[in-house]
Amino acid sequence: MQKIVLVLFTILLSGCSLNTLFMQGEIDKVTVVKYTPYMKHHRAFLSRDHLKVIKNGGKYLYLYHQKNNDLAILLHRNKQYVLYNLSDPKQKALPLKTKRNNKYTYALKSFKRLGYRTISSPATKGFIVSVSHQRYKGVKTLLVEAKEYTRLLSLYKKAIRTYDASNIKNIKTKLPKVLISDYYMRYKKRASGHKQLTQLRIIAKKLELKGPALPKNPHAETVEEPEDKIAWYESKKKEAHKISAKEASIKLYQYHLKDAGLGELSLYLSKETTQGVLSHSQYNKLKQREKSLQEKKLISEGSLDELISAYKVNKKPKYKERIMSLMKEKQEHKKINLSPLEE
Repeated sequence: MQKIVLVLFTILLSGCSLNTLFMQGEIDKVTVVKYTPYMKHHRAFLSRDHLKVIKNGGKYLYLYHQKNNDLAILLHRNKQYVLYNLSDPKQKALPLKTKRNNKYTYALKSFKRLGYRTISSPATKGFIVSVSHQRYKGVKTLLVEAKEYTRLLSLYKKAIRTYDASNIKNIKTKLPKVLISDYYMRYKKRASGHKQLTQLRIIAKKLELKGPALPKNPHAETVEEPEDKIAWYESKKKEAHKISAKEASIKLYQYHLKDAGLGELSLYLSKETTQGVLSHSQYNKLKQREKSLQEKKLISEGSLDELISAYKVNKKPKYKERIMSLMKEKQEHKKINLSPLEE
């Protein structure tokens, strides 16, 4: 017992706290957080003591082992570099001692011989990694959270590439969009036909991405561009121009049939081009409306003499009613007896 007390006392005198002593088994070690059929989650608390800058102000680098599909993080402490395997908790940290004049490139070359190469981002290999500062039970650490989605990513890529969502539609594990969005967009642009678009919409819904629009005709297939693209584009341009011109003529016809005044309608019908864009039936309907508007104008604004002349020709009761109304008004204002209207 006395020996144990002396050992602990010696440790305390050396500047090492009891908390740090008992934490050495958890610090600088990769542990398993969660495993599912489609995702592996590992965590590591890496001590921040004596960390040095490696490159461009950063204190860590990601390395990747292509053959083993292992992601690792490289730190620089004092006179050595240490590589921690974020994919395999069983693998011990790999230290590499260096001399003062050795640069980080020396460490990269050394680990390259073991199969590890630098990567721009873990996401390019199917990993989502976050690094943050955290004090863990009194120790300053880098908290590294690494999630591997390589198997799930492979399934989604196959589903997108083959336009077949059957193998992923029942998977509940979510794949981060950052891992697949570019790949999805590439095949979304190539998709044609109702079947492919429908399958992509299922995949997009699971990924929470914007799915492609379905054609109005479910049996319609996207027509591929011919070899002579210039001629193809010119023909499409002419078709679009014809469609737009036809739509414009229809709108113009509808306006003159329902809303245009007498002056506008008469001017429109007087143009030589009008009969060329209208069918025989459409032209006759506009002529009938013009005649109707002319009658309304004559009844509401025409003089007594004009109305009498028109009535003698068409014998319409509405003309007679208007004539009698005007005669009555004239009698009331001028008190002049007029002879009855001759039939």
